[in-house]
Amino acid sequence: METIYRYDGSFEGFLCCVFESYVNRELPAAFQTAEDLSPTLFPTRWVESNQTRARRILRSIQRRSGYALELVEKGFLTCAPERERMLYRFIRALYDFGPDLVRRLSDEAVHPLVKAVRHLDGEVHLLRGFTRFSDLGGTLVGEIAPKNRVLPLLRPHFCNRFYNERLILYDRTHHEALFYRDGQWCIAPLDHFEIARPGEREAQFRRLWKRFYDTVAIAERYNPRCRRTQMPMRYWGTMTEFQDESYFEAVPAAVEASPSPAALEEGRQG
Repeated sequence: METIYRYDGSFEGFLCCVFESYVNRELPAAFQTAEDLSPTLFPTRWVESNQTRARRILRSIQRRSGYALELVEKGFLTCAPERERMLYRFIRALYDFGPDLVRRLSDEAVHPLVKAVRHLDGEVHLLRGFTRFSDLGGTLVGEIAPKNRVLPLLRPHFCNRFYNERLILYDRTHHEALFYRDGQWCIAPLDHFEIARPGEREAQFRRLWKRFYDTVAIAERYNPRCRRTQMPMRYWGTMTEFQDESYFEAVPAAVEASPSPAALEEGRQG
């Protein structure tokens, strides 16, 4: 009988679902995470995450093809519909046909995954150039709104580029953030995030960037269709050059210079 596998939503948990399916010799009807549980007539089974089992599946994929392992790891970060079923179908086909499978780009088990990973890689490439940071209190802070979970792939680029800085990059879509400081990093869930208003210096840099963007444009060659192709509109919401006037308003100097409530309390105690 077909069974729905429920797991914690982690990559490790998904690999344990693959392990469980082979142990029980069954094909999962669907995969559900703790966040998207829904009523069903199928029997369900909760699959616990287990590092040992997850590593066994990873090693078995690696032995067959390093490229297949890359597809599986990246595929889990994509926004593809029913990504778990897509990945599971690919893994089973890989076990059946071996490393030659990855050359069959038209295969129904390969094509959807390769297409999804290409979309992921394209979004990562664009966000390396479209991500904007603000210097707020000595920390570089930025926001993005991607379709895919790109933070794990953006992390090496930004952490290496700003290795001497403190960094926060928030993903509005998936409610998680990359934190980096002194060579240490983590990606953690964050339900709500709101960037503080800039100080006068940061507001000035924002205005200078927008002025530069407007100045280098050639009015006679204005081509909105070309711009939307090279710079898709869905990225504009987090890019400095497309913000309204309120984005460039600095916090009042008195507020900016005023001590925090915690500092005031420490002063009273002193």
